[in-house]
Amino acid sequence: MTLEIEKLLDGTGWLLLQELQQNARISYSELGQRIGLSAPAVADRIRKMEEAGVITGYRVEVDMSKLGLPVIAIIRLSSVAGQSCNVVAHRVSEIPEVFECYRVTGSDSVVVKVFATSVAHLERIIDQLTLYGLPTTSVVLSRPMQRYTVTQAIIERGEAGADISS
Repeated sequence: MTLEIEKLLDGTGWLLLQELQQNARISYSELGQRIGLSAPAVADRIRKMEEAGVITGYRVEVDMSKLGLPVIAIIRLSSVAGQSCNVVAHRVSEIPEVFECYRVTGSDSVVVKVFATSVAHLERIIDQLTLYGLPTTSVVLSRPMQRYTVTQAIIERGEAGADISS
């Protein structure tokens, strides 16, 4: 972390960030009450975090099944000879059903998360992905962890070399 970001993420900064991760629509006034700052001080800190790139956006969470996309799959693509990983990742990202795309190390080159209306729709997506690599598909049955919140404790554990099992 840069010195500027470390200054922004003092104890109060981390509290602010945690509250925003839980509810990005919370008012500055309510945030201030929760963390002990005035609404203008909250607004100033949020603006500084945005300018420093700590806060990169605010998003709406959507229930994909309610929109008609109940099938979720994680598809790993092992590379096909002659195709650059960057090119494959770019082309795969242009497929509308692909919602996340990662370039990874190991025997696979790219991992994507797709949403589909049905298993037949998923099959067509997989067929389309075969142009870019050999697919291995895992259908998501459930999502026991719905969301995460980044906390200061995670950073401290990493810096301390703490045993992750504790």
